[in-house]
Amino acid sequence: MGLADNTCVPCRGGVPSLESPKIQELLGQLEAGWTLNDQGHIERTYEFPNFADALAFTNRVGNVAEIEGHHPDLYLAWGKCKVEIWTHKIQGLTESDFFLAAKADRAFALPPLNL
Repeated sequence: MGLADNTCVPCRGGVPSLESPKIQELLGQLEAGWTLNDQGHIERTYEFPNFADALAFTNRVGNVAEIEGHHPDLYLAWGKCKVEIWTHKIQGLTESDFFLAAKADRAFALPPLNL
């Protein structure tokens, strides 16, 4: 079972964020392109041949986020979408952040919607 097969667990706060060794281990299980930014969030920029495909992907990730009850920051521009993930309640990372990242990778692997 891969990371994308897990369900995000709502964070109620009061739980510790992941330590660096676990973060690095989980980053290694994601597709290439995910990084840890200066704020301690994970992020990846996905590239597309046009605006319509980038928008369709953004909407796919938005739908996944609603289903999972775990919401990333999404930055849409022509030909790209950046996905930035962290657990807001603890201002850090939990395993659910990596589950959502893997689900974004899965959405990216789907064929374009041909809008």
